[in-house]
Amino acid sequence: MATTRLDRALVARTALRLLDKGGLEGLTLRAIAKELDVKAPALYWHFKDKQALLDEMATEMMRRMTADLPAEPSGDWQESLTVMMRGLRTHLLRYRDGAKVYSGTRFTDTGYAASMDTSLRIFTDAGFTPAGAARAWITAYSYTIGFVIEEQAMGPRVEEGEGEQGGGGEGYDLDARAERLADFPLAAAAGYEIFQQQDAGFDAGLRAVTAGIAQTLLPRRGE
Repeated sequence: MATTRLDRALVARTALRLLDKGGLEGLTLRAIAKELDVKAPALYWHFKDKQALLDEMATEMMRRMTADLPAEPSGDWQESLTVMMRGLRTHLLRYRDGAKVYSGTRFTDTGYAASMDTSLRIFTDAGFTPAGAARAWITAYSYTIGFVIEEQAMGPRVEEGEGEQGGGGEGYDLDARAERLADFPLAAAAGYEIFQQQDAGFDAGLRAVTAGIAQTLLPRRGE
């Protein structure tokens, strides 16, 4: 039996390491226990179920991401928002199924609060109401999470290198797809925009989100 003292942080770090091997579906408390050389019931002292483990994994991901972020984002709110969402996407892509793990979880401590408060203050300093700042942030955040979930589900980004984490697929043969959709030319052409050049696609969508936020959530002078 292992002599290393088990704690929540060790289990979460081990789970994140195993995530890259088998993805979210293959991640089980039994597999984690085997990796740690303990019996599975030992883990239940720290996590009552898999969801509790996912919450701690997401919290560990957040801690690592926060450590990489600049203390004071520079530029106006659009630039700052773009930098934050690019950073979130980059970080989630470091883990297989990273966006699925991160979404829908509850952080187990308040380590996220300081960076979130700084981010929201960028909006309020630019003239957003507190409610508008919160809505602006969650809108861009939701776009980023959704984009990465789809991106990782499509598998490795073949055109951008085999080293990227994905869902384990082989990518899309876009020419074959276009042939199957020959009677639907717009749908066929859309594949070349949707399924390749993910970096550029993400930035294009984020610009659209940012423009929409500016038009709908930022009060005009005199309002």
